[in-house]
Amino acid sequence: MLVVKLLMSVEVQAPPNAAEDGNLPEKQNEDGEGGIQQPDQMQKTLLNLVFRSMKRTHDMFSNDYTTFPELSEKDLNALKSVKKRCEYGSVIRHVEEAKKRREQELLKLPASQPSIGIGSVVSSSDGPLAITDGTGKPVTSAAPQGQILNTLPVGSSSSRSEDNTTRSLLPLRAPMMVKPKWHAPWKLYRVISGHTGWVRAVDVEPQNQWFASGGGDRIIKIWDLASGKLRLSLTGHISAVRAVKVSPRHPFLFSGGEDKQVKCWDLEYNKVIRHYHGHLSAVQALTIHPTLDVLITCARDSTARVWDMRTKAQVHCLSGHTNTVSDVVSQAAEPQVVTSSHDATVRLWDLAAGRSMCTLTHHKKSVRSLVLHPRLYMFASASPDNIKQWKFPKGEFMQNLSGHNAIVNSLVCNEDGVLVSGGDNGSICFWDWRSGFCFQRIQTKPQPGSIDSEAGIYAMCYDKTGLRLITGEADKTIKMYKEDDEAVSCGFLNLFINVFL
Repeated sequence: MLVVKLLMSVEVQAPPNAAEDGNLPEKQNEDGEGGIQQPDQMQKTLLNLVFRSMKRTHDMFSNDYTTFPELSEKDLNALKSVKKRCEYGSVIRHVEEAKKRREQELLKLPASQPSIGIGSVVSSSDGPLAITDGTGKPVTSAAPQGQILNTLPVGSSSSRSEDNTTRSLLPLRAPMMVKPKWHAPWKLYRVISGHTGWVRAVDVEPQNQWFASGGGDRIIKIWDLASGKLRLSLTGHISAVRAVKVSPRHPFLFSGGEDKQVKCWDLEYNKVIRHYHGHLSAVQALTIHPTLDVLITCARDSTARVWDMRTKAQVHCLSGHTNTVSDVVSQAAEPQVVTSSHDATVRLWDLAAGRSMCTLTHHKKSVRSLVLHPRLYMFASASPDNIKQWKFPKGEFMQNLSGHNAIVNSLVCNEDGVLVSGGDNGSICFWDWRSGFCFQRIQTKPQPGSIDSEAGIYAMCYDKTGLRLITGEADKTIKMYKEDDEAVSCGFLNLFINVFL
């Protein structure tokens, strides 16, 4: 409108030589002679052009051309029918068939079966879905509600759950949560010092009299389990010791380190009697087969190797991982070997064929530790995202254990189902294996002279009774935990009620 007012207020004047130059159109006078167009007519022409431009702008920006026209009820029903046929045409018939099949099953109920009382479904002259009062007689809608309730015979068989036809038709629902088993809390009772480097490996001998530890100081130390005193020190590795394992059937101790060496120590003579050569990088973990004279090791070269314990020969090279193989466990049943890797996978191996049977890719981050349950046909794997439980032999996923927000370096489990996870931040979580409930958390404290970042758990093991827990930590100490004998289960019940109910 401002443009229109300006145009109306401005008087358009033609230049003096406009007609001669041909810039203004000529028009015929009343006498038929050509003349120059008047300023009023030019103003009207400009106004006409301005209004046309405004109308086009209004039509372009004001009208909503994307709006669909309103549909009638008939059109809506047709649209719903087409959508129903296109999207659910392959399964819609199953719904109708299920309804008909259920009605037929209800109509075919045996006559000798006792009625279920109020709300039972019978076949009668009043229709296929008549409501009875518990005696087989249909109840009319005119009867008052109180009278219907009073007609139910006391002590009738309708109160039994096995005769409740309506309830039997409903699918049984599995319990939402498994009630955790009560476990006594654990407490620290001993701290052992002696290593001058991070303690990276611990293991208890079969007679439960001593345990071995290895660390960043390149020394393997033998400790008395009862008193915690040092018995023996074994030297031979030229780099950090990452794994130690005591043979349950031989007087041997096996060790692996970052020097790529795997050594077999004769504990009768306290010296190395065999070397197993083949790994191209640091050895991360090792294990001994429970029934065969076979040693399995894993390393940063992305492989796990199977060795003949006696001849030192390499039986298999288990390749398939694409990053460091961090842990390996072995059992007598199939699959006999399980490995975890920093490539976020867990592999189950056929030991006889030397090939992978299954690859578990559920983890999203590196898997650093594995543990077998002592009695159940299951195992667990630890990763910074979750601790996952699996079922043999196909590696079926069972459940997640969430809440340990750290890089879990070690897992152990005893026969009572107490799963323990140790993190790089010094946190220790105690879990009930069956329910996945974390019933205790302990934050380890670094020893005087150590910085806070050295409060890390790198190795753990139970003694043979499962009543003492041994941890190897970054503050160069070995800590021992045991169950609190004075603990009672009342506190656990209160905790369970507060958390879950």
